[in-house]
Amino acid sequence: MTTTLRDAISALPVADEDRTGYQRSMFRHWVDEDTNGCSTRQEVLLAEAIEPPTVSGRCVISGGLWHSYYDNMDVDNARGLDIDHVVPLAEAWDSGASTWSPQERQSYANDLGDARALAAVTARENRSKADQDPNTWLPTDEGAHCRYLEEWTVVKSRWNLTVDPAETAALAGLANGCQDTRITYTRAR
Repeated sequence: MTTTLRDAISALPVADEDRTGYQRSMFRHWVDEDTNGCSTRQEVLLAEAIEPPTVSGRCVISGGLWHSYYDNMDVDNARGLDIDHVVPLAEAWDSGASTWSPQERQSYANDLGDARALAAVTARENRSKADQDPNTWLPTDEGAHCRYLEEWTVVKSRWNLTVDPAETAALAGLANGCQDTRITYTRAR
């Protein structure tokens, strides 16, 4: 599907969020879906490296360099990075994933089908974000806000997730400060 950022935001279905029954363990993540020996975490690290790391044994990563776009920091040790679910697992649950099958939740938690779903970022940024949406959290680097907004919107659209009223207002307001770029994505479900 191809649309513009603002049109994608306005097309997101609005509904109240519901955290009832959420447990992080309901989203099995960091699996090795393609059975190549690398987990989803390792796959993202390899894909996002700006200087390739050395890979040995069962996908043991050493060396390399990554750029955490949330805070505009370069990181030279994979252990200093978290893999962020751009739309956090709890937020996905609140926005419709509570009705999904365990396999659909696993597919969401390990989504390598769109590079905008998962991001290698500093552990500090990921932990400050936790399960917040753009109404209450944005990347430290203001220059990253439009990219983050686009990625958030793509993930919500791709997975047919809802937005709550405060979230949709924040997305629309933030989009006013961004170029109304064309975005393309493939629905995951």
